[in-house]
Amino acid sequence: MRPNILFLMIDQLAASALSVYGGNTARTPNIQRLAESGVVFENAYTNFPVCAPSRFSMMSGQFASRIECYDNAAEFRASIPTIAHYLRILDYQTTLCGKMHFIGPDQLHGYEERLTPEIYSADFRTLPQWDGEDDDFATDAREALVEAGPVSRTVQMDYDEEVGFHAIQKLFDLARSDDTRNFFLTVSFTHPHEPFLCRQEYWDRYTDFEIDLPRVGEIADSDLDEHSRRIFRHYNLPAPGITEQHVRNARRAYYGAMSYVDDKIGRILGTLEETGLADELVIVLASDHGEMLGERGMWFKKVFFENAVRIPLILCGPEFEPKRVRDNVSLVDLLPTFVDIADPSGSLEPVQPVAGNSVAPLARGTARDWPDTVFSEMTCEGVVEPVMMVKRGHHKYICSASVPPLLFDLAEDPDELENLAGQARVAGLEQELRTLADDTWGDLAELRANIVESQKTRLLVREALERGKVFSWDDNPHTSTGGRYLRRGKSYNAWNYGGVDRLRGRQNPQ
Repeated sequence: MRPNILFLMIDQLAASALSVYGGNTARTPNIQRLAESGVVFENAYTNFPVCAPSRFSMMSGQFASRIECYDNAAEFRASIPTIAHYLRILDYQTTLCGKMHFIGPDQLHGYEERLTPEIYSADFRTLPQWDGEDDDFATDAREALVEAGPVSRTVQMDYDEEVGFHAIQKLFDLARSDDTRNFFLTVSFTHPHEPFLCRQEYWDRYTDFEIDLPRVGEIADSDLDEHSRRIFRHYNLPAPGITEQHVRNARRAYYGAMSYVDDKIGRILGTLEETGLADELVIVLASDHGEMLGERGMWFKKVFFENAVRIPLILCGPEFEPKRVRDNVSLVDLLPTFVDIADPSGSLEPVQPVAGNSVAPLARGTARDWPDTVFSEMTCEGVVEPVMMVKRGHHKYICSASVPPLLFDLAEDPDELENLAGQARVAGLEQELRTLADDTWGDLAELRANIVESQKTRLLVREALERGKVFSWDDNPHTSTGGRYLRRGKSYNAWNYGGVDRLRGRQNPQ
């Protein structure tokens, strides 16, 4: 029997902040509950530590640079097959509720419907210009830290309230529906993405005393690698006048936002039980990238240090026994994983090569010759050339065309403080990892030229579309009502009582 699939996406969630990954402060009992009943991938990574390219890579199963999704203003082409296209071919009803950061006129990419608009604009507004006057859309770190704290409401809370409401409503609609197809429902929240703000009730779940400070403090400029110097300049770091209390406030608000999302997930899990949809259901929980949270004096993302690039990945389902998997996996593995789960016979082959592999065999304990290697890339604002990461086993290698490389042994140096690159004792290892990077991305100078050409092309299109009559690509969801309203073609009784029998058995009348 094929399972229904619920895909829970959380934005900018560092794996290390969760108790299941060793965090000792944030309270997320519902995520913990999923972890205890499912498979926890201890070494899961984003393939691009920035929102849109990470999601496009995940949805397509391909590296972002391969499909020319270089930054948050790169169009995700409608002709690229996605998870939703493949599952729709497999006769799943596909629904998107929440953020996916689609850029371009196609705002569905294989989903039959979306229940909420995108939270960000779908145009080329946030376009970097490496060889021109750069439009800087980076968050100002000082403002983010000074403003951190409790608030009654933000626009991002508005969005996640809508996502949570529509997700729960959709589950009730599915429970009552006459549609016999399996469902694939993606629910994607924008928290705990900055700003570092949360409601008072979530702020009050923590005290200053219990807020942990970064393991690694701010690193002096003279000791920074050039990759780090770039991102410090990008975010206006180190931020003047920032105190330990500001850092504590930001982390406390981030933990509060984690608890807020966890509560939303708890309500969804409760609705699944109430409707009977928890039976024969696979749940996958992941994030698009992490959050530095002040480690090394850094905030946000756009770097390859662990807090920004390592993400949670949890897989729950009736065929998966609870366990922990240490092998390296990444978001490009999700497309083949979802297809594997939805099509256990293996009848549907990808129509083009994908960069990942199904993690389901790892979860089942049947994997053979797992590559244990993941790749991540950065071609957006914050850098001025492609910067790439290869992690094989416990070694991480970071390189570009013009900046000296970094090589860390995470088993011996989990805080990434000793750069081994250039040392004779690891020369063979360094060359192997560099070869993996070269085989994956080719000539980085040529890639940079292609990116700059793309930026110039999109800049012209952006400026043209801002003149004269302006047409927005932003979506206005066209969703079904799920039969919730009395319309022509149904009697009053058929409308009122249709589907009630499917839910009645879940209640316990006295």
